[in-house]
Amino acid sequence: MDNSINQKEIVSKSLVDKQRIAIISDHGDPSTETGVEEAGGQNVYVRQLGEMLPTFGWWVDIFTRKIKKEDPMIVQNSPYCRTIRLVAGPEKFIPRDQIFDYMPEFVSAFEAFRKQENIYYPIVHTNYWLSAWVGLKLKNLTDIKLVHTYLSLGTVKYEAALKYKTLTQLPEIAETRLKVEQQILEQADCVVVNSLQEKKDLRNLVSQKGCIKLIPLGTSLDRFHPILQSEARTKLGLNLTEQIVLYVGRFDPRKGIETMVRACAQSQARLTGNLRLVIVGGSCSDRIDELERKRIEQTVQEVGLSEKTLFVGRVDHHILPLYYACADVCLIPSHYEMFGLVAIEAMACGIPVIASDVGGLKYTVVHEETGLLIPSQNIKLFAEAIDQILANKVWAKQLSINASNRVHKYFNLTTTVGQLNSLYNELLAQKVELTLTT
Repeated sequence: MDNSINQKEIVSKSLVDKQRIAIISDHGDPSTETGVEEAGGQNVYVRQLGEMLPTFGWWVDIFTRKIKKEDPMIVQNSPYCRTIRLVAGPEKFIPRDQIFDYMPEFVSAFEAFRKQENIYYPIVHTNYWLSAWVGLKLKNLTDIKLVHTYLSLGTVKYEAALKYKTLTQLPEIAETRLKVEQQILEQADCVVVNSLQEKKDLRNLVSQKGCIKLIPLGTSLDRFHPILQSEARTKLGLNLTEQIVLYVGRFDPRKGIETMVRACAQSQARLTGNLRLVIVGGSCSDRIDELERKRIEQTVQEVGLSEKTLFVGRVDHHILPLYYACADVCLIPSHYEMFGLVAIEAMACGIPVIASDVGGLKYTVVHEETGLLIPSQNIKLFAEAIDQILANKVWAKQLSINASNRVHKYFNLTTTVGQLNSLYNELLAQKVELTLTT
């Protein structure tokens, strides 16, 4: 326990000042461009959470690992939210499966920063299993309430990877990861899950112990909302009459992009010559996903879709809604997806989604109501699903309306962050009560 801090003085002061909260996202730097070196949904989620919490009275510090020497240590995202990059290991990109050895340095750097700034964080919210390990160490060092979000669950991810042969054997870090994921469930003050499927997986595959609360991820309805398709296509320079199938995300074997490409090649819409496949995301040369992108480009050429496929690359987040709006349907053919932020972004823009019937996507997308759920890697059924939506404009329009309504009802960022705020305050109230009685 850190006895250098007068807990009762902090509790008293906290009643009138903004409460401090530390969000730990070891490899998901919220200030990194999405699509660069494993940057994806976690980066977006953490950034949105950090930006929104101050409106509920929080002072947010997001801690991540510094991967470039030239990057500033502190980025002021807003008056009450900043990103703090800690030096833990070499200041370069390291794949997430190789970061664990540097997590003790992360803990030391976190504590050094906290003491230097004379800051106490009564709430620490960790994301992903590496950050969970950090959170557990901090809980032993200081009197904190620890909240955790998995974002990816090792037991389910490894099972899917072996099943679909994106892995031939488990990585060396697998045993450590599974152990930490069990510890965080049993020892954190609360684990936040994003779907009912995730809760079932935790109870069935990880542990019957621990506190679990369901709070789905949300998206900004100010940023993602319906836009006229013709307006979006005109701004992006895309054909007004083509039928556009959209993919948004990183190039990663588990994302199932090859399934989508081959499904488009088999679709009836392709035979009309009116199909356009638009792939948004990925990074530049020498990055982690370059090999997968080259493999997908080869597949596109192999199936004869080169002239009908547009590789957009990485786009700024404020441009992304235009790409959703330009599409007739958005595909998420992942082998495994804990939640699937792309699904709710597309749905918020009023775009029907065809997704793999896996993980959190089974909770996000309602089959035949907001889109279609298809068995992962089933090229034939994905092709039929594409044709089913593209050929029936009246039904597709109804799916669009239903999709937008579902996001407004269940996945509004303001609502979901509000639920997190309530959870934090409940935990803080427990802490205040305990402090004042001791």
